[in-house]
Amino acid sequence: MTVTADRRTIAAPSRPSLREGRLLVLAAIVLSALNLRTAVTAFTPLAERIGHDVGYSTAVVGVFGMIPTAMFALAGLLTPVLVRRLGLERTVLVAMLAAGVGQVVRAVVPQTWELLVCSALALSGMGIGNVVIPPLVKRYFADRLAVLSSVYITMVQLGTVVPALVAVPVAQAHGWRISLGMWALLAFVAVLPWAGVLRSRRGRDLADHTALDAVPGHESAERLVTGPAAVRPVDGSAAARAGGVGPVWRSPVAWGMAGMFGMTSLTTYAMFTWLPKIFTDAGASAAFGGSMVGVFALIGLVSALTAPPLAARMRNPFVVVIGCVACYLAAFAGLLLAPMAAPLLWVLLLGLGPSTFPMALTLINLRSRTQAGSAALSGFTQGVGYTVACVGPLLFGVLHGVSGGWAVPFALLAAVQVVLLIAGWQACKPRLLEDTLIARLAGR
Repeated sequence: MTVTADRRTIAAPSRPSLREGRLLVLAAIVLSALNLRTAVTAFTPLAERIGHDVGYSTAVVGVFGMIPTAMFALAGLLTPVLVRRLGLERTVLVAMLAAGVGQVVRAVVPQTWELLVCSALALSGMGIGNVVIPPLVKRYFADRLAVLSSVYITMVQLGTVVPALVAVPVAQAHGWRISLGMWALLAFVAVLPWAGVLRSRRGRDLADHTALDAVPGHESAERLVTGPAAVRPVDGSAAARAGGVGPVWRSPVAWGMAGMFGMTSLTTYAMFTWLPKIFTDAGASAAFGGSMVGVFALIGLVSALTAPPLAARMRNPFVVVIGCVACYLAAFAGLLLAPMAAPLLWVLLLGLGPSTFPMALTLINLRSRTQAGSAALSGFTQGVGYTVACVGPLLFGVLHGVSGGWAVPFALLAAVQVVLLIAGWQACKPRLLEDTLIARLAGR
């Protein structure tokens, strides 16, 4: 039975104006997004150099490569608990503090285990930021989801690119500890606007759902379910009955999102970790390998600018997933068979493959109706996705060590793309998380 809400009897909730803090929140989101990958790409170009100094073997590089996705997975599972206790704004402020402290301390510790622990602390803060920024975008900018998604994903990519490009030159000039630790300053800077937001809201962040809890028939809800990428609710009372969202794991939308996000992240972090080694094994210098990581991340800027609008405008963007898989497979073939024949081409194709990452982050908001749904879907997607992805860098390195070459590791990544296609098909279908849960509860 379809229930139609009466628009005349439902008053639209007020959306925060720019004067009420949206500009400050925008600055806070931009600065936070810049911090979400610095601890990863500032380290990978220097991994072997640090190993020679600190005293760990090449095998440990795979462990360091696994830490980001492991911490992001843990953050995905624990962040919803933190958000319920602290609110979104306090949670992201704590996340930036953890990122800053972890990065500055790991730059001065003398032993491998201390470097691992401090890296885990920094990356846990970044993982929390991964989860809470999409709901924050939905809270303050529900009227500009595609635009703001592009903005913050672009900032994530810039925070990925720049550390990789400058890591080796700064280390050569000032030492690897300066190169590794200087990014803590950016995290501490990101704390400042969030402190200002909390001060202006004076505790309302724990209870305020402004611009979030739209209901069917509501003006703001209709903006989210109209247009070329429209997703109509199957039941007009869904929002009312799914106010607590429910068991997200029962929704095929959630599993599709987690699978698409997980397979993309597994591939991406395997390449972040091992791309320098692939090129140095082929005869390139360490600086060249580090620069290729930077180029790999730089190409992601194209994805950050194009994937969110595409996801918003297309009712079913699965064709984008197919194109990403094709780019991945072509890049794998080039890196395996002739890495130095056309390295920029292979890295270009490789960089286009993870377009499914910003698309997934955008779909978190497009496939949910409320902030509660967005937060639950974000946590599940990133928690499960990063749990699966954390084996990527380690397994890729183990297979390389066992086989003595790169063919078997790349065969693993090729198989991962098949799973990506299957998951992407489920994630891209035009339907809402809350409605699939209501349908399950109703036995449909």
